[in-house]
Amino acid sequence: MGLTLAQKIIKNHLVSGEMIVGQEIGIKIDQTLTQDATGTMAYLEFEAMGVPRVKTEKSVAYIDHNTLQSGFENADDHRFIGSVCKKHGIYFSRPGNGICHQVHLERFGKPGKTLIGSDSHTPTGGGIGMLAIGAGGMDVAVAMGGGTYYITCPKIVKVNLTGKLSPWVAAKDVILEVLRRLSVKGGVGKIIEYTGEGVKTLSVPERATITNMGAELGATTSIFPSDEITLEFLKAQQREEDFTPLSADSDAVYDETVEINLSELVPLAACPHSPDNVKSVAEIGEMKIDQVCIGSCTNSSLLDMLKVAYILKGKTVHPDVSLSIAPGSKQVLNMLADCGALSDMIDAGARILESACGPCIGMGQSPNSGGISLRTFNRNFEGRSGTKDGQIYLVSPELAAASALSGVLTDPRTLGDMPKFEIPEIFTINDNMVVPPASAEDMDSVEVLRGPNIKPFPVSEAMSDEITAKCSLKVGDNITTDHIMPAGAKILPLRSNIPKISEHCFTVCDEKFPSRALELGKSIIVGGLNYGQGSSREHAALAPLYLGVKAVIVKSFARIHMANLINAGILPLTFQDEADYDRIDQMDELQMCELENIITNEDELTITNITKGFDFKVKVDLSERQRAMIKAGGLLNYTRESSK
Repeated sequence: MGLTLAQKIIKNHLVSGEMIVGQEIGIKIDQTLTQDATGTMAYLEFEAMGVPRVKTEKSVAYIDHNTLQSGFENADDHRFIGSVCKKHGIYFSRPGNGICHQVHLERFGKPGKTLIGSDSHTPTGGGIGMLAIGAGGMDVAVAMGGGTYYITCPKIVKVNLTGKLSPWVAAKDVILEVLRRLSVKGGVGKIIEYTGEGVKTLSVPERATITNMGAELGATTSIFPSDEITLEFLKAQQREEDFTPLSADSDAVYDETVEINLSELVPLAACPHSPDNVKSVAEIGEMKIDQVCIGSCTNSSLLDMLKVAYILKGKTVHPDVSLSIAPGSKQVLNMLADCGALSDMIDAGARILESACGPCIGMGQSPNSGGISLRTFNRNFEGRSGTKDGQIYLVSPELAAASALSGVLTDPRTLGDMPKFEIPEIFTINDNMVVPPASAEDMDSVEVLRGPNIKPFPVSEAMSDEITAKCSLKVGDNITTDHIMPAGAKILPLRSNIPKISEHCFTVCDEKFPSRALELGKSIIVGGLNYGQGSSREHAALAPLYLGVKAVIVKSFARIHMANLINAGILPLTFQDEADYDRIDQMDELQMCELENIITNEDELTITNITKGFDFKVKVDLSERQRAMIKAGGLLNYTRESSK
């Protein structure tokens, strides 16, 4: 029996375990990336491990999230990250060089390599044939130190692409169609592998758009084969030597198959407030809009920008619409300027933003009250834009540009004939904004620079044999990490200060939660399905840890967040009978006993609701290694104990 592409890469990097679906496996990591919203904490964790120099083939730190320097905090964090990189063997992509996933695809990604990043959209690298996985910062720190990365061996879903996209129908419409069919929970525990004759019709940037938003499926990662299209892209980036041809065996067996005929797709939009709330433009109708934002790691490639510039050329943005455009990298921005496309955007009335995440992470460009904003981004969770009642729709760049001109949601197929847009034969190469680390001989002389906003990593204690605590918060289904630990220009600068950022924990759901949790001293959170979906931000685990949360009991977890809870030493449990969720109220007192034995040996735990006088069972769905981590009080404590 042949292997799928993902299985081939896993097999080549397998350190422990067997490739049996549902079992824990450990894989060797070739490359890592961090961004500045998660990076400061990741590097504090790396320092705590005492490893002098990274042991990966390539590790890169990007500054792309917290680029708004309205106070000293972000600038201090950037200075800290830069000095850590210089000292410990990490390449440093300076502010202005671009969005981590766009730059990594352009300059560092290699087919067949493994990559983990402290950003949930790291699977963008799957567009170039990498096994690229989003992870918590602590997992990235361990990998930089040469440690193994552990995941549950996933199912492999074959998405068979046939046909060819019609003019003005985009790669964004492909992934929106997958989300429409599978939902934001449909990829949990799975790798999405794209195959079929339709693959050959998609460029690397288009493939990367599709793998990028695989994160919204909850998938472990998504991947395309490495073929002549990949080679063409790497040649244009003057990285031909990094090419390796890779594809699934002809007799590979998949766990599931999804058939998509590209020729049948139409322009789509994800409606508020979930990426899987997908409708066709025809279904939505000519809706008046207030704002258009083009960019993000999903849709900021040169190819995307050239299409936008073509649509805008010689025209003017509708007077009732604010249009902002953020090219994904310095390379893209330079090439737009050189070919005149940037002038076409400016002439049309677009506001050009720096090459960074910007509005996608809530860093500026919030829409007006109740405003309808079309965005080429990957998430439209409630309040993520910075405007609580903002109505955010996720669309393709083509649809966004056409709508910016008309003032209403517009099918781009009304634009007439579409010219052929192609990858340039040679990209402009200038890596002067990537700072290499100090040599091994000079690293000891490098001083790590810390600002006053950088606080120590919160202390986690070994698990006690009994937990008796009140339910400090009860939440529903599809709680995102934006609910748990909001982003935005006011909160993101606090990422290196856990005591301060914890004041905002869950305030989207309940403004009194932080003070209530602190007053209780220790507590338990109860939630519904797909708890913790969205970003990889480990602050969604570290802030609850600081506030005294000892356990989280839910109907089901999103993959990365569950791993982050375990890394932080917070016990993740799932209801054996989901009906028990309805029997628990906020402030009920819950008791768990004999935890030492149960966490070591058992797969279920009985919890007593002391307030209401009944028992209920929960599943302890942990690997042997994860059980040891929970007992130790988290990954750092476990790593220290294991090294003794």
